[in-house]
Amino acid sequence: MAAEIEHATAVDDELVDAFARLIPQLSSSSPPPTHDALAAIVESPDAVLFLARLDGRIVGSLTLVLYRIPTGLKAVIEDVVVDTSAARQGIGEALSRAALDEARRRGAKDVSLSSRPSREAANRLYQRIGFHRRDTNVYRYTF
Repeated sequence: MAAEIEHATAVDDELVDAFARLIPQLSSSSPPPTHDALAAIVESPDAVLFLARLDGRIVGSLTLVLYRIPTGLKAVIEDVVVDTSAARQGIGEALSRAALDEARRRGAKDVSLSSRPSREAANRLYQRIGFHRRDTNVYRYTF
């Protein structure tokens, strides 16, 4: 059965519970978002929270963030996660393609993402669907 991809339009207990299950699979250093944090994403005109469902159950998510800078509208894919119980069913690809379609529809000139080298399957997926590695340095300043 193919995953159903949708935009989150409201925050309820099901969504909060899904993120309580998914975020630990993505990051051991970040707590799951609260109801209010999810609402800020869902209500933002500059972000789209995509959800993947199998048999009605949320099994994956991806956040598309859009922002305007002097050189144009940019888009970034963040926090892609698929529940281990639903791995290898094309869910990451379906989420990514939905985000690319939305970014194109909104007029973004490109879409960026980053992925740890240890996420080998994810990196193969991104390259297979058309992402190209950039020759750049990525820096992070942590508070």
